[in-house]
Amino acid sequence: MIRLFATFFVFLLASGVSAQTAGLRSLETGEQGKGWGAVGRLEIDGRGFCTGALIAPDKVLTAAHCLFDRHTGQAFDLGKMEFRAGWRNGRAEAYRTIRRATVHPDYVFGQDDLMTRSQNDLAILELHHAIRNTRIEPFETAPRLRKGSKIGVVSYAVGREAAPSFQEACEVLGRQRGVYVLSCDIDFGSSGAPVFLLENDEVKIASVVAAKAQLKGDKVALATALDFALEEVQAVMAQPAPVTIRSQTPLQQRNSTGAKFVRPNGG
Repeated sequence: MIRLFATFFVFLLASGVSAQTAGLRSLETGEQGKGWGAVGRLEIDGRGFCTGALIAPDKVLTAAHCLFDRHTGQAFDLGKMEFRAGWRNGRAEAYRTIRRATVHPDYVFGQDDLMTRSQNDLAILELHHAIRNTRIEPFETAPRLRKGSKIGVVSYAVGREAAPSFQEACEVLGRQRGVYVLSCDIDFGSSGAPVFLLENDEVKIASVVAAKAQLKGDKVALATALDFALEEVQAVMAQPAPVTIRSQTPLQQRNSTGAKFVRPNGG
């Protein structure tokens, strides 16, 4: 395991601050977006959005914190959420509502420790109806990343919410407690974005964007390692009984850093 011993500081962006876009390539045309249709925007009750990606025709992988209202700590109404696969310039390849959401069993919204929260910040959304479209192929998952792995991130974000952007000029800086530290360029809305392992002519999801932070003065992305958490989420989803989504509330009474990486209005 790669160890990275350092102090992390959450980097909170004020509304209206532009993200750095070096190395980002917009996938705004059908040709540019070819092969990436399984990445989509997760709309949250008209209050914001996150990014998610299909790992099965009826399963979307995203960040757990996207399912919670940052002001109250309460879970959003799934009936007011929608996954828009391949969203680009006002249209999507497919629109689907959410039937069920399962978060990592150890994830607690509002938990103070950034690394603990990030290592469990994973959720799977089950769609009401599977997406079966020849232009949308769910992604396979990869066991893990290593330092030096060729990676890329496809995400939506503030300032580039109309179409996904692809960045492959970033690297794995290290790993600590089931969390990868990446040099990738992310911003509000990138929560839940898939981090792809791009090797041997294959494209597989190896982690999910959880937070934005600072490491020794540099901006970095924190991403949940799938080998650490995905099987545990899948095991919970396989249980017939519903699982309670936990949070530490009321958040207004907590001296929290607000480390979750969401848009100011919710996603």
